[in-house]
Order: sequence, then structure tokens, then C-alpha cells
Amino acid sequence: MFNHIRKLKTNPLLASALLGLLAACTSAAQAAPLVMFRDPGCGCCEKWAEHIETNMNQDVETRNSNDMSAVKDANGVPGALRSCHTMIVEGYVIEGHVPADAIATLLQEKPTGVKGLAVAGMPVGSPGMEYQNQTQPYQVIAFGENGQRVFASYN
Repeated sequence: MFNHIRKLKTNPLLASALLGLLAACTSAAQAAPLVMFRDPGCGCCEKWAEHIETNMNQDVETRNSNDMSAVKDANGVPGALRSCHTMIVEGYVIEGHVPADAIATLLQEKPTGVKGLAVAGMPVGSPGMEYQNQTQPYQVIAFGENGQRVFASYN
């Protein structure tokens, strides 16, 4: 191993190439794709994706599906927590109109036993469901092997 380190010290071109490769790998890991599955006939999903792109400063890759139940089943979304779209990010499942700040908290804290976050239904005032300054209270539910619990509440 020490011979490899000596080679890096004596060959700045090799060291520079290695650092460039490490930087590329680090950037790729930080920019994990956000993949949203949606029914092609639903318009609020695109508005929610805009909220995520703006507030998380990342592109959302959209994949249309005519069988959203199969997508939800495959990703373990509990029946009572289902909504109109499902996003996968860094191995987590994000179901429905979850705000970007809740997703950012999940990705930062990485709580054990949590498979994902969900906002059941389509609450008025949640991201993508804005309507004439009207809002209704809703909760973001964490779900996974430890069951379900309130992750965040919004008024």
C-alpha cells in the first residue's frame, strides 16, 4: 500500500487524476436521482415535482405509470397512506404531497426503521395542492419496519 502512496507523491498527474475521479464520485453520490412515478393523467404531481426541484435544488425524473397500485405495492406503501404519486430518493419512498423540508430532514437524519414518508390523500394547501390561500392541516407519516408515526405536522 505504501508503494501506491509513494507513486502518487512522485506522479502529480496520477494524483490529480485520482482526485478528479474521487470528486466526480462524491458529486454523483450527493446528487442521487429523484424518481417520481405518477399517473399520466394527474396534474398536481407536476406541481409537487416543481416544489421539490425548487426547494431541494435537484431535478425530478418523472416516470408515467398506468398501474400506480403496482408501484406502491412494490415499494411497500401502506394502503391507508397512499396518494397520487410515489417518489424514490436515496432508497426512501416518498408518497404523496410531502413537503421538501420533511424530505430533507429524513435524508439528513436517516432514522432507523423508516422506509419512507407519506401524506395520505391530497390535502389542500400541501405542496402541489395550493388553492386560493386555503389550507387544511395535515401530517407527514413515517412508515417502515417500526410501524407508523407522525414525522411532521403542517397547518
